[in-house]
Amino acid sequence: MTHTTYLGFPRIGRRRELKRALEKYWHDGDAASLLDTARTLRQRHWQLAKAAGIGSIPVNDFSLYDHVLDTAVLFDAVPDRYRSLLRNDPLAGYFAMARGNRDLHALEMTKWFDTNYHYIVPELHAGQRFRLTANKPLAEWLEARGLGVDARPVLLGPVSFLRLSKTVDDSDALNLLDALIPAYIELLEQLAQAGVTWVQLDEPCLVQDLDEVTKHAYTTAYSTLAIGPTPKRLLATYFGGLGDNLALATSLPVDGLHIDLVRAPEQLDAVLAELPKHCVLSAGVIDGRNIWRSHPSHVTPLLEKIVASRSHELAWIAPSCSLLHVPIDAAQETSLPADLLSWLSFAQQKLEEIRYYADALNGDEKANAFLVKQTALLSARTQAHGIHRNDVRARVNALSPQATQRRSNLAHRRRVQADALSLPPLPTTTIGSFPQTDTLRHARAEHRAERIDNQTYETVLREEIERAIRFQERIGLDVLVHGEPERNDMVEYFGEQLEGFAFTRQGWVQSYGSRCVKPPIIWGDVSRPKPMTVQWSRYAQSLTDKPVKGMLTGPVTVLQWSFVRDDLPRDQVCLQLALALRDEVHDLEKADIHVIQIDEPALREGLPIRHADHAAYLDWAVRCFRITAGGTRDATQIHTHMCYSEFNDIIEAVAALDADVISIESSRSRMELLQAFEDFHYPGSIGPGVYDIHSPRVPSKEEMVDLLERALTVLEPGQLWVNPDCGLKTRGWKETEPALTAMVNAAQSLRAALAGTEA
Repeated sequence: MTHTTYLGFPRIGRRRELKRALEKYWHDGDAASLLDTARTLRQRHWQLAKAAGIGSIPVNDFSLYDHVLDTAVLFDAVPDRYRSLLRNDPLAGYFAMARGNRDLHALEMTKWFDTNYHYIVPELHAGQRFRLTANKPLAEWLEARGLGVDARPVLLGPVSFLRLSKTVDDSDALNLLDALIPAYIELLEQLAQAGVTWVQLDEPCLVQDLDEVTKHAYTTAYSTLAIGPTPKRLLATYFGGLGDNLALATSLPVDGLHIDLVRAPEQLDAVLAELPKHCVLSAGVIDGRNIWRSHPSHVTPLLEKIVASRSHELAWIAPSCSLLHVPIDAAQETSLPADLLSWLSFAQQKLEEIRYYADALNGDEKANAFLVKQTALLSARTQAHGIHRNDVRARVNALSPQATQRRSNLAHRRRVQADALSLPPLPTTTIGSFPQTDTLRHARAEHRAERIDNQTYETVLREEIERAIRFQERIGLDVLVHGEPERNDMVEYFGEQLEGFAFTRQGWVQSYGSRCVKPPIIWGDVSRPKPMTVQWSRYAQSLTDKPVKGMLTGPVTVLQWSFVRDDLPRDQVCLQLALALRDEVHDLEKADIHVIQIDEPALREGLPIRHADHAAYLDWAVRCFRITAGGTRDATQIHTHMCYSEFNDIIEAVAALDADVISIESSRSRMELLQAFEDFHYPGSIGPGVYDIHSPRVPSKEEMVDLLERALTVLEPGQLWVNPDCGLKTRGWKETEPALTAMVNAAQSLRAALAGTEA
């Protein structure tokens, strides 16, 4: 019989139960309630998979915040500044590492490969010692066994753990492998002694470009792990193909290999040829990162090839990667059109699909009938109204090179904008959103439920906008924002006003910690029926003489943070988005909005994992941004914002965006990200974030002055803007007001110091 499994499951719950439990704990310290909710969710998800007929079920994929942070704590890779707190109150210490507290900075956070999930970056140093602490993987396996669940512990593999970490002393993290491996051996021995038969070791770095040192590290690590009592080991790779690492992966002494056959179906023949005949091949044939039902015509031939090459017992069927990246259950979406709903597959439906494919391979007639019906549904999708619009396709095809151009070069625009805006040195601004109060959220919910009318709701929004404007004027910010009270999410808000999009009610996905997003579904050709932001930007500008930024989410980020149709190349979808947003930019200009921010925090996120694929992606991603901003007047200052990204390998592409000002996250790294600008002279202005908005901690003026002074060792004073790391939507006003006040004071203090130096 063909075996079924999956690599991991969403943690947050159908209705974001984990988010609410986390935020309650952070508010009142109710640890018992948090841990009870976590246990309930884990067990519910195991039972759901068991009911779906899944053969082996992963455990230790659940986390209160992040699985990479869990691994660091599991092996005691804890920076000294957290140790006392972690020892006295493990939960408080854990969350201090994740998000900081009033006294401690959080660890850095960055994107998990090319996804919108953020992981906590472990902080290591030369001579680091590791030891096995409380054995969470074993505890969860025992918990699952007690419920009659055939479970498989999931671990982040040792080489990927080190490669995903950072060192604070510029040493090579891989030099710590010999110190780390004994802790893994102890863990595997404890699992084996308890009766664990299989363990999953995630090594996603095997799909990256690897140097010889890393390849040697893999050989050393897995040869050592194979010695002594250990469960069978499933080596899991995902997010791409093994490529030139195939020989390495198939030579490692493991008992099974998982490969991603959604991102890289072409690798199957080579894997079948190289993988030892005794090894399990876990075939990731269901897309773990998107929400469309699989095409039996694509999946079945792959599975038939696998079972023809090796026995059914050695063929496992699985999603391509962890289901962390998709919502839990499409059956909750009762408000979606029936035809669209029939095309969707969330985590629970993907488990069901896996079972049907396995049963069909075993000759089950019911399963074969299900796959025939699925084929017919997907065939009908190609002819559905709105999937293909001639007017949208014609406009994309008519694009000329001139569509990507501003009217003048950056140097000329800078002079024009200096005269038009009359900003001081080190101008201050924010990234866009302000805290969303309970009053505002209640009003939005009441309006969505049609319990208050449009006029009443708009009155609430106007009051919130005026409050935000008056606050910014009072503390002395230079370029203001309207605060975005009308927006539920920076992508969903725009998608709701664009054609070709659909929206779920419970399609939540974890971005980091308790932060969940509800990605729109791009199912058809995209167009903009009418202006989306002009009304509120115009109103905010009418309240003040200071410039107010128009705020847009850029085309690449809308693409990356949506579930994108799988029947049209992504670059073509992005071009449709760029044209829709270009219309909005020009309408903002007509409304006398002189500063327009086009956020692209996902630009780096979308970068392909392999270097050979970078140029093609950056070419169309930069083109789409430039089309969005193209044709704007010289006096219109175009900003963009990027967060939690490594810029070194794309700095030339960032410059090619031709934005007048970029703002970037940099406070958690203490301005380390600015190293990208040391060797590359960036022609525009830069706002490196001076405080971490993802932490409740309020920084002092002196801290921000220190960060700005660090920035000035890399940037010219005329380039430097002053702003937070990101938008303030998730913070409260009691944190936002003192933090922004301190930020403005820091900028004013440094202006005075610079003026004195110049004098």
